[in-house]
Amino acid sequence: MTGQISRDEVRSAIEDKLCANFSVESKNATNEQIFQATAIVIREIMSRFLAAENPTHAVKEVHYMSMEFLMGRSLMKNAYNLGISEAVIGALEDLGHNASDIFEEEPDAGLGNGGLGRLAACYMDSMATMGMEATGYSICYELGIFKQKFADGRQTEIADNWRSAAESWLIPRHEDEVEVRFGGQVSPHWDNYGHYTAEYTGYTSVIALPRDMLIAGYGGNEINTLRLWDAKSPNSLDMFLFSEGAYVKSLEQRTMAEVITKVLYPADEHIEGKELRLKQQYFFVSASAQDIVRKHIKKWGDIRNFAEHHVIQINDTHPTLIIPELMRLFMDDYNLGWDEAWSIVRKSVAYTNHTVMSEALEHWPQSLMQKLLPRVWEIICEINKRWCDYLMMFFGQGEKTGRNLIIHDGQVYMANMCLAACYRVNGVSRLHGDILKNDLFRDVCEIRGERFTHVTNGIDHRRWLAQINPGLHSLVCDLNGNDDYLTKPELLGNLASYADDSAVRERILSVKYDNKLRFARFAKRNDGFTLNTDAIMDVQIKRLHEYKRQLLCAMSIASLQMQLHDDPGMDFVPRTFVFGAKAAAGYKTAKRIIELLLSMADDINNDPVCKDRLQVYFVENYRVSAAEAIVPAAQVSEQISTAGKEASGTGCMKLMMNGAVTIGTLDGANVEMYEQLGDSNMFLFGLHTDEIASLRANGYDPNAAANSDWEIKRVFDRFSQGFRDGKSYSDLVSGLIYGGDQYMLVADYRAYADCQRRLYGRIRDNGELARLNIMNTARSGIFAADRAIGEYAKNIWML
Repeated sequence: MTGQISRDEVRSAIEDKLCANFSVESKNATNEQIFQATAIVIREIMSRFLAAENPTHAVKEVHYMSMEFLMGRSLMKNAYNLGISEAVIGALEDLGHNASDIFEEEPDAGLGNGGLGRLAACYMDSMATMGMEATGYSICYELGIFKQKFADGRQTEIADNWRSAAESWLIPRHEDEVEVRFGGQVSPHWDNYGHYTAEYTGYTSVIALPRDMLIAGYGGNEINTLRLWDAKSPNSLDMFLFSEGAYVKSLEQRTMAEVITKVLYPADEHIEGKELRLKQQYFFVSASAQDIVRKHIKKWGDIRNFAEHHVIQINDTHPTLIIPELMRLFMDDYNLGWDEAWSIVRKSVAYTNHTVMSEALEHWPQSLMQKLLPRVWEIICEINKRWCDYLMMFFGQGEKTGRNLIIHDGQVYMANMCLAACYRVNGVSRLHGDILKNDLFRDVCEIRGERFTHVTNGIDHRRWLAQINPGLHSLVCDLNGNDDYLTKPELLGNLASYADDSAVRERILSVKYDNKLRFARFAKRNDGFTLNTDAIMDVQIKRLHEYKRQLLCAMSIASLQMQLHDDPGMDFVPRTFVFGAKAAAGYKTAKRIIELLLSMADDINNDPVCKDRLQVYFVENYRVSAAEAIVPAAQVSEQISTAGKEASGTGCMKLMMNGAVTIGTLDGANVEMYEQLGDSNMFLFGLHTDEIASLRANGYDPNAAANSDWEIKRVFDRFSQGFRDGKSYSDLVSGLIYGGDQYMLVADYRAYADCQRRLYGRIRDNGELARLNIMNTARSGIFAADRAIGEYAKNIWML
């Protein structure tokens, strides 16, 4: 349908938008103006298709709620899905502009921190492609995730004002504004029939303005909406204070409202930060709940059939307050009784858990909840009371009941609220699902086992293969005889029959080398780094966290440098280690690990012994567009998290799909990748979850373990001594050997180093490297987001 739009029509439309919106002709327009005009053209095409859709064609709608949507760049993605990418590229060239330069003008939509937000973005694409009527809900952060800058060998954070350049995608919907209330008091009123009414007074209002970003499914047959809420004050200025000369104070109410959507994940080491985060979460869910309910009434008329027409999927615990907020709306605005309202809520809301670490499960101070959300607090207390009664029927008054309460020890536990209310609780890999049932949520699983399941994460293979790796896409299409894999990713499996074909192997190596050349240009442009394109590209790109064990990789790299110094003539496969990671602004240990990696990179890259043999490159400001350059070029994928700590992971899938060979632990989605690949195509090492538990139970001593391995001891001495910049990292060493080695780096190091040697011994042969490349891509179709969304639709959403 959209593919019928010609390059001439696109060019004419862009010229029209340049004149209408920027008062400039194309020959005088800047690249940014060309980008903005092109984005407006594509957005208007999607808007017209959305308007033409039948508003009642779906009996049941999906509402995907996530604090993060890491969308990346949208211009080329939407053009691709609409089938007009060639027309857009041609039109830009006709206007005298290089299309790639225009695409580079678009900032990454930094509405997320990592895998959680990128997963949500992939799922939005699949839902639209598969024809599901779905709306994503989140916050329209003004600044989003920070820009990472390296200064004096350290990470620094700079505000990322992505929105000013992305306004072309955002459609403000003033007619759908809603009011969100904070603070105040609740006065109870009982009528003669025993009906309770809550009178809410003294509150502060904030206006939630929706800014819609349209999502085109592949083929352009379904346009869905990502609704992003922007916080505004109902009073933009206190005119009395302003007239009195109190200019700053006159803006106070406006400032306090707008700060709610200022940044993603404000630091919460202090009470002010905790209060702001809780405000963000309630603002987000209250606005979304009001929007969903209002649209339901307009479309279906009766609040009592709400659960028949809506499923609300909450992506991690951040949107948990949707549960008491829906109860508030049903009881206070639509006069339902508790039992009737609760029946609707528990049939409507499902919960995806994303962490196996109990310390990472959200909880809020009870006093803060009472102060900020007094009516919601009343409802949470009642949910907790009834949940307590239910638990005591099975567990009595013992520890099992106590640790599963929503309110205990002065805290409100969000995951426990999800366990009480949600009709499905799912993990994001099979291993993760088993851990939820057998460990993290084992008590509730005993009595509600039928509610627990898993859906292994998936990735948008159209973006993460076809778009970012056109050479590999062409090869797949040539071997299959068509491009049907774009909607049937299982057809990637056909490549396996070509694994031993010498001509296909040559072509796959050529594609990979071309991608490395493209990444080398990115590295030079982004960081001024000169990449050795003849070396194996060994990649670890993910959020910086201790359990992801970037420090374990650093230990191996330090050892390799010392081995080269021991024997400069040693037989050594040249390799470049590429890191991409941001550390949370307040996560001091993670920032120290980045500092160590930067120190080590500086030392190795200036070491004449390592020249053309060993490189380390830490990509500054890792983001979606950087991943799109790295992933097609990667040859080794480091998936080395501590077993039992990674819920799933999706970076591992993207790298596998683009042919990288995985070295990893049996953790998260690695387990299912291993089932697809086997020992001949994947390199596993390290302790399993049960082995870690056994080792700790038997008195694991990391200091003794480190001292018994000369290689580890030498690496730790090197870290403590420091690199050529003179910085010592003895604090990181002490944290491992005297701090219990929480994430088992010392325990796993020997197995990791030996596994690396096996891996490089195999891939030094180009024929074997090509075979591994082909097999990884061939076995990756199962990790497409289309498969995951199909499982959600069938097993959780009951569409």
